[in-house]
Amino acid sequence: MARELNVVDVGTMGFAECWELQHRLFERALAQKVAGEEPEHTVLLVEHNPVYTLGKSGKDSNLLVAEEFLKSIGAEFFHIDRGGDITFHGHGQIVGYPILDLSQFEIGLKAYIDAIEGAVIATMAEWGITCQRVEGASGVWIVESGRQMRKICAVGVKASRWVTMHGFALNVNTELKYFDYINPCGFTDRTATSMERELGRKIDTEEVKARLLVYLARELNANKINTKRLCQLISVG
Repeated sequence: MARELNVVDVGTMGFAECWELQHRLFERALAQKVAGEEPEHTVLLVEHNPVYTLGKSGKDSNLLVAEEFLKSIGAEFFHIDRGGDITFHGHGQIVGYPILDLSQFEIGLKAYIDAIEGAVIATMAEWGITCQRVEGASGVWIVESGRQMRKICAVGVKASRWVTMHGFALNVNTELKYFDYINPCGFTDRTATSMERELGRKIDTEEVKARLLVYLARELNANKINTKRLCQLISVG
């Protein structure tokens, strides 16, 4: 049973275009599985232009400004089919969309989310940032006595027949002012942070990506990471 992660870094891509690409890969993986074939396991890495996304269980009231205001600051807004509430994607953020067949990794959805969170926690530790999981709240958090709880990575996924889509968004050098316009992930008593904010300096995003992929492969017990180009996915039917 192959447990290879095929990683495609698409660079900067509009949310709608990337969402369509995700769906094409997701539908192909489902079709392969129904046909008795083993789907490829793809991890899309992307940086989006400013965009807010609201999960299927989210509340519109967690967007604190009018959509017209979002247009005035160059941001888009989408209702999407992942779990979770509202979040922001933008420059300086590593967004990952793994399209995986979890049955091939012999794990369920909760263990998969734990794997993503575990990979982020281990990666942040390499930069001296102590993070943790918080019960009842997906993602990766910084929890310190006497300070507001801060989310550094959002996690929201969807799965059908154990094939996943959507994923995670790790704030590296993200402009945090965009989070002022929402209740991040639906919370009013917590805030967002970034590696840059916590460490007081710009961080090499490519270095973070490289380490994060190593830890994600380890958490999933994958045996190989393959790097592919976007052009190798264009012909996906």
